[in-house]
Amino acid sequence: MAEALNSDKAKPSPTLNTILMVEDTLQNSPDSVVTVAELKKMLPRQVNHNTLMVILDYLEQSNKIAVGLRGITWIHSRNENLRKAVVQGLEL
Repeated sequence: MAEALNSDKAKPSPTLNTILMVEDTLQNSPDSVVTVAELKKMLPRQVNHNTLMVILDYLEQSNKIAVGLRGITWIHSRNENLRKAVVQGLEL
């Protein structure tokens, strides 16, 4: 049981404000692809590396970012026309 408590403590739990800050920074980035090091410099305040990795994992799992060899790209779109086209399979 003590091992379970220690493993939970070792995993960082980012706050909602920190998650939203990272989302906003990535979404409004002037570059289409940013590295983790570049992202850290762009953030308005410092974020622990492990906490940032947890946030990036969450954003990737929720299909808001794509992580590739060159870096991180914001892919989430709120455009309803684009969503309808994708769902209906229309050619653009």
